[in-house]
Parts: sequence; C-alpha cells; structure tokens
Amino acid sequence: MAALAQSAVLKQSGETLADVLHRELEQAILKGDIKPGDRLDEHEIAQRYGVSRTPVREAFRLLGANDLVDLRSRQGVVVRKVGINTVLEMFQVMAELEGLCARLASRRMTPAQEAEMRRIHERLTESATGSDVDEFHQVNIDFHAIIHDSARNAFLAQEVGRLRARMAPYLRRVTYKPHRFQTTVAEHETIIVAICAHDAEKAHATMRLHVSLLGDDLADFIAAYE
Repeated sequence: MAALAQSAVLKQSGETLADVLHRELEQAILKGDIKPGDRLDEHEIAQRYGVSRTPVREAFRLLGANDLVDLRSRQGVVVRKVGINTVLEMFQVMAELEGLCARLASRRMTPAQEAEMRRIHERLTESATGSDVDEFHQVNIDFHAIIHDSARNAFLAQEVGRLRARMAPYLRRVTYKPHRFQTTVAEHETIIVAICAHDAEKAHATMRLHVSLLGDDLADFIAAYE
C-alpha cells in the first residue's frame, strides 16, 4: 500500500471515529493514493490515526458495504480490483445511468440549478486552461453532481454515486489526462445545450456518449490497465 502521511482524527459534528476513518480511507482510495489490490493493515492504520483497532474494523466494514474493499478472512482487507471486462461493463452501465440522469434533468431542472450548472461549467472551462488535474477532476465531479441532483430521483442518484465511487480509480485513468480537458469541456457544452433546450433524447444521447469509453480512449485505457 502506498505510504500515507501521519494523520490526526478530525471529527465533524455527529461523526464517530469509524465515520472519520471511513471518510479518510475512502478519499485515499478514490484519489488513487491507495490503489486497487493494495492491502489495508489494521494495526498500521490504527497507529497512523492514533486510535484503537475497533473503529478501524468498523471503517473497513463500511468500505466493504460500498464495494470499495474485499474483506478476506486470511488476507485481511484488500482494495477491490476487478478484471478489465468487468470494468468495461461498469462503464457501459454508468453511461446509461448518467444518460438517464441527463434525460430527467432536461425535464426537471430548475432555473436556479441551470444557473448553477452554467457556473460550474465556467469553472471547468477556466480550469481546463491549466494543468491541475486534481482541480479539473473535482469541478468535473461537481458538474455531474448538479445533473444528478436535477434529475430529482434519489434512488438513481444513490446508485450512480455508488457506481462512481467503485469506479473512481479507473475513471482517473481516463479523465486525469491533460489532453482530455478540452474534449471534456466541449462534450459538456453539448450536454448543457440539450438539457437547457429540454431535449430529453439528445440529453440522454450526449451524456451517454460522453461517459462511454470509445475509440482512442478505449484503446488507451486497455493499454494502461494493470
């Protein structure tokens, strides 16, 4: 497992130690600091955060419930790694779910949400002129999140969120490339036009195409897959 900096437990209101550890470890996995196939050592994590093993075990259980790790009796806790065929299948499902979010958003988005979507897109456009991939990725997440919210379907938003969390290490391999910045911005512009025109079919199709792995992106992803 990649070494992580010594950390202090900083609880937010209402959080337990397990909640904090779950949040910290989840973010480390999503950002790629802890990679698929890495083993999480209970004793090491307890020492790093200055806590007992009990909240560490509960944090592991929460990660397992979100499909981010495998809880193995003999090997301990291992960050989930799936085969290339399964990852490609997950991309297909995510494209359809994201497309459905865009379809519903085109019919249900409020004027305030539309304005927020445009503001986020302006931030993304500005970020695309630089080389900070972490900033670009976060604004990209914000863009998709406003569309998920605008779909006004809590179950759909939950399922998309769960799938995105499980796919985060693999999404990085596509979106964390500077040459993708301008392409992403252009694709988002077509999605915005469709949603704001209340064109449900086009909103679904453009979002589905945006999320799908096709052509050179697919070839690059397979070549870089470990």
